[in-house]
Formats: sequence, C-alpha cells, structure tokens
Amino acid sequence: MAPMGDNVVVSNVNLEKLLSMKGGKGEGSYANNSQAQLWGFGLSPMQALHARSMLHLLEESLDGVHLNSPEVPFVVVDLGCSCSNNSIYIVDVIIKHMIKRYESSDRWDQPPEFTAFFSDLPSNDFNTLFQLLPPLANYNGGSSMEECLASNGHRSYFAAGVPGSFYRRLFPARSIDVFHSAFSLHWLSQMPETVLDRRSTAYNKGRVFIHGASESTASAYRKQFQTDLAAFLRARSIEMKRGGSMFLVCLGRTSVDPSDQGGAGLLFGTHFQDAWDDLVQEGLISSEKRDNFNIPVYAPSLQDFKEVVEADGSFTINKLEVFKGGSPLVVSRPDDATEVGRALANSCRSISGVLVDAHIGDKLSEELFLRVERRATSHAKELLEQLQFFHIVASLCLSLEKFSLGLEEVCAFSPTKDGKTLLE
Repeated sequence: MAPMGDNVVVSNVNLEKLLSMKGGKGEGSYANNSQAQLWGFGLSPMQALHARSMLHLLEESLDGVHLNSPEVPFVVVDLGCSCSNNSIYIVDVIIKHMIKRYESSDRWDQPPEFTAFFSDLPSNDFNTLFQLLPPLANYNGGSSMEECLASNGHRSYFAAGVPGSFYRRLFPARSIDVFHSAFSLHWLSQMPETVLDRRSTAYNKGRVFIHGASESTASAYRKQFQTDLAAFLRARSIEMKRGGSMFLVCLGRTSVDPSDQGGAGLLFGTHFQDAWDDLVQEGLISSEKRDNFNIPVYAPSLQDFKEVVEADGSFTINKLEVFKGGSPLVVSRPDDATEVGRALANSCRSISGVLVDAHIGDKLSEELFLRVERRATSHAKELLEQLQFFHIVASLCLSLEKFSLGLEEVCAFSPTKDGKTLLE
C-alpha cells in the first residue's frame, strides 16, 4: 500500500527505490495500458507500418552482431523491462533472429544456448512479468534448438531478472551480446535540483511537468537527461562484448524547443496538469504540494541524443531516426467519449500512478485521476486526433577506437585483494 503522502515529497525521495509502472493486471495497470508499444499490435495501419519499420531497423542492428562460438552462451538484455508482454515479445524476436543467423552461417553447425536478462528498478513488478513468461522448452542435451523452437508456446532461452538502475553498471565486463531498451531512457534518474528550488530561476512553479515551462526549467531537464544518457552509455560500453549491438527506443520530439514535449506534453501537460490545479482550487491540496511534484520525464530531440553519443565517444551510431509512433490510448470504441476519457486516465495512472500515490496518498490520487478522466472525456475528439508519440530509434555499436580505453575502465571497476582498484 502506498504511503498516505502527508510527509512524502516524491521529487526528493530516491526515485530508484520508488519509480515503477503500475503493477498487477488491473484496469489501471501498465500491463493493460501498454499495447501501443507492441511494435504494431493494436495500432492503426499507418502506425503499424512505422512499427514494422522500427522492427526492420532492429533486425538490421542484429545482422551486425558478431557470431561467437556456440560453446559460449549468447546473452540478451532488455533494460527497463517493466511488467508487460512488450519485453517478452521483443526478446523472443531478438533470439529467433539470432538463431536464424547461426543456422544460416557456414562457420557454425548449431546455435548456442541463449540467456535473457530482464532488468528494471527494484520497485518493478517482476512477479507479474515472470508470470507472463512462457514455460522453458525441454531444452537439454537430448533436445536440439530446432525441437525447442517447434515447441509452441514455449521459450528457447533461460531467463533471469536483474534489479537495478541502468544508469550504473549491472553486468560483468564484456558479457553481453545484445542490449535492448524501449520506452525507458526518457525517465530521468532524478529531478534536477534547481527545478525544485524556489530560489532558482528554474523552479517549475505551478506545473507538474516540463511541457510549457520556462527556458530555465527546460534547460535543467535537458541537462539532467544528457547527464543520465552519458552515464548509461559509459556503463554499457564496459558491459558489451566487442562485436555486440545496442538498440534503443525512447520518447522523442520533433520540436527544437525542449519545453514542447509533443505527445508526452499532451499526456502530462494538459488534463493531468489541470487535474492537479483542480485539487488546489478545491482546497484538497496546497499549491506547494502540487509544485513539489514533477514528472521525471524528458522527451529528447535527435540533436539532444546525438550530442551525448558523440561527446561520449564509446559508441558509433549506425542509425538514429525519429519515428511517428502510436497513441497511448487503448480504446475499442473511439466514438465513445467516456471510454476515451477513461483510457487517458488509465494511461496516466499506469505510468505515474505509483509516484502520485506516494506523493498525495491513495484517496487523493483517486480524486486526481477521476478529474483527469472527466476532463479527458470532454476533449475526447481532440485527444484522438492529436495524441501521438514520436520515438527516437538508435542503433549503436562499440567504437573500435574506444574499445581499448574501455578496458582501462574495466580495471577501474575490478578490486584487488586489498580492496583497491587496479588503477589506484
């Protein structure tokens, strides 16, 4: 049960211990409100076309992965796996593609064993995720990989969960063949301190999100995103095998103005924002309570993303594009305004509900999302027409020039018997 919120300021707590999508399988859960991310499932024909294009880019990225000896397990990681079928689906796509590559290779007679690590913050609902996993195929010394693939409804890989922030090291050096992360890197590791400081010009007074904020506030968000992405790249550059690949998808924007957050802005900067204002005007919370809550999300531009990758130098960009994605709204009757309103409220709740519960408590959280639903219902047609996400899609591989330098960082993480690192 979430704290009642009397003494909790979400923006100042350790997000790593708290942040997660809404767990379980209820109406407001992430598992039931993330279909639009399923690479084409539940999307319009045009949106599905864009999703298939992203899938093609993923396969292109996988075609560049070096095929090591089948005696060594092939390791795939999904970073920011959350607790829905999305992660399981994409891991299955990756492994099946690599099996086909091994089978068509003249060098190797059979594919290796495969391991998939599902990683997210410790607060993630791993129980729901693992309940969605298909059973492991009868893969042993007497079963071939082909027999495993023929086992309908079964998986052909070993699976494990890895809790922790992907802005730090999570795996041993040079141990991972393929990294994948979708719809996670736009989450900041923390709220910029200046955004929460009343004395700062970046103080986000009256708002709960960056959308429409001042230039100083937007700049603080942007700086935090780029700091986080640089830390992410440094960690992965040590963990990835030479010849490996990394495929990343995150929310993006087409505007050069960082305060124009596109679809994310419409999701959190309009009806969600207005619902917070309603609570203040009705005397249910103070304006200070509202101002101490900020959604730690930043949708970068291509330039924001590219600047960090090039400045870090650990990775070479194979592909870096913006794709028009789907709407987060899961509706079966688009002409039903009530269903559209409920869908928007459920989408907001599945993403931010855990943070809201901790900040103002369960009862006020319920009041907030009821107001989101009512406001969204009265603007249903506008939401269906305008609410869509843009995605940044990046395919990266290790920079050969930086590989040897990366080995020095490996040493820095390797303690000797006396507890010191090799570089000390």
